[in-house]
Amino acid sequence: MKTTSDSSPPVGRGTDASAKRRIFLVDDHPVTRQGVAVLINQTPDLMICGEADSAPAAIQLIPKAAPDLAIIDITLKTTSGIELLKNIKAILPDLLVLIMSMHDESLYAERALRAGAKGYVMKQAASENILVAIRRILSGELYLSDRMKEKMLHRLVKSRKDEVVFSIDTLSDREMEVFQLIGNGFSTRQIATKLTLSVKTIDSYREHLKLKLHLEKGSDLVRHAIQWVRSESIV
Repeated sequence: MKTTSDSSPPVGRGTDASAKRRIFLVDDHPVTRQGVAVLINQTPDLMICGEADSAPAAIQLIPKAAPDLAIIDITLKTTSGIELLKNIKAILPDLLVLIMSMHDESLYAERALRAGAKGYVMKQAASENILVAIRRILSGELYLSDRMKEKMLHRLVKSRKDEVVFSIDTLSDREMEVFQLIGNGFSTRQIATKLTLSVKTIDSYREHLKLKLHLEKGSDLVRHAIQWVRSESIV
């Protein structure tokens, strides 16, 4: 795991290297980290100053690396990228953060922004889009795809009248994760395995979801979760 900028191309460290903006990368997939690091280190104005493969490592290394921007994956081994984002912002409130994830932005982009991120980009995006997101955030702007910006504008100007407009914003990030998996057809045991939690814990989350969303039966929860996932897939 790299903690310094030694991976950057050998350029004049007192001149060009010192002028580059420093990027810290948090992702638990080595191949992804390597690919993003190569992409960034090949640019004339950016460099990787450190990497971490877990939230605890990121908490320890980011303050030492002093990056201009951190790129954080939303799915990490021991915690979600959203929770790491909140913890990092508590330590370094001015740090710029870009969330990069394989998860569809319609599910997590708004939550990431509310937690303190300045942008959200999907891993499937073209490399040019990732660089555009980084540079836009470094220049003081927010970054979202045109698709996501349109979806957010629709929410502002058009209130939905169907059943899926309930207090989704009252859910915690973990509850939201469970709710999404329910809507995607996963069973309690499958969700427990996927999130590395016990079946009892997932049952507890289901009960919390029913209380928060004012639902009586487990079947009602499943129905609402499915409706919500389907509605979110509509641009």
